[in-house]
Amino acid sequence: MTHSKPYSSYFIVLTIALLLCFIINISLGSVYIPLSDVFKSLLGSTSVQDSWLYIIQDYRIPKALTAILVGSGLGISGLLMQTLFRNPLAGPFVLGISSGASLGVALVILGSSFFGGAFASIIMTTWGIVIAASLGSFLVLLSVLVVSVKIRDTMAILIIGLMFASITAAIVSVLSYFGSAEQLRQYVFWGFGSLGNLSWYELLIFFSIYAFGIIFGLASVKSLNTLLLGENYAKSLGLNIKKSRLIIIIATSLLAGTITAFAGPIAFIGLAIPHITRQLFNTSNHKILLPAVFLFGAIIMLICDSIAQLPNSDYTLPINAITSLIGAPVVIWLLVRKRKMVF
Repeated sequence: MTHSKPYSSYFIVLTIALLLCFIINISLGSVYIPLSDVFKSLLGSTSVQDSWLYIIQDYRIPKALTAILVGSGLGISGLLMQTLFRNPLAGPFVLGISSGASLGVALVILGSSFFGGAFASIIMTTWGIVIAASLGSFLVLLSVLVVSVKIRDTMAILIIGLMFASITAAIVSVLSYFGSAEQLRQYVFWGFGSLGNLSWYELLIFFSIYAFGIIFGLASVKSLNTLLLGENYAKSLGLNIKKSRLIIIIATSLLAGTITAFAGPIAFIGLAIPHITRQLFNTSNHKILLPAVFLFGAIIMLICDSIAQLPNSDYTLPINAITSLIGAPVVIWLLVRKRKMVF
């Protein structure tokens, strides 16, 4: 294990970078607002135009904070899954959580024609879609937890998670086949992912669940470091594998499930951020990796969102497309340059 002292300067640089990315993010958008007024609004000044104040405080700041929660949460859940399964291709959605959320949303959007008019209009609201995605994630999580208690082999849980994903994808395909063009369009737009739809109240609920996921993740640091040595050796050191596995799965599910419910399925971040962090920090100590992944994930997500906004334009590109287009080449370059996976 590497001591954290040599990395203190790295964390200072990353924290400054995060603050800069946050300020740049909230200064960009379809409406041009001078940087001086952005700072004034952040400091609570009332000398800023009312319309600008509203845009910054009720739209851009919540969107930037959502980007930080999404990037850091997916990065950490990806790290947890890669360590648990000792698989570099594992990501936050490997347990089928995203597929469960997608199924819940598909049932609401594509199946809305089967509900009555008044009921359909209620469930088609933002909260209806969030609740549907959460329930879908929760049901898949419950199934995985039941399996994880009964099965000893960690890799078997990974395969079962993939099977759950296949089943839910098949049901979504059937619903899509019978859905109308407008319903399909709405479902596809949800699948693009979005950071800018949350009010302060929704963001508070999002953060509350996210915080529990982070707490479970932090509680698993010692277990994660021990699991790197292999399950048999971890058992010989007195680690309760089933209990540790359960806590890690709950942490990932809370983070990935909540993010998918509130922001849609965001690609790439959960898989790639842990790899980028390992390559740059060159350590396997989760006491260092967890905060580093938190910062990297938040920074990359803010950068991707800033690019997606197309400054001085009314158009916003799908955040999923940006995360993959920017992130995948970076990971390929890092892996080719290092020629070795740090694990």
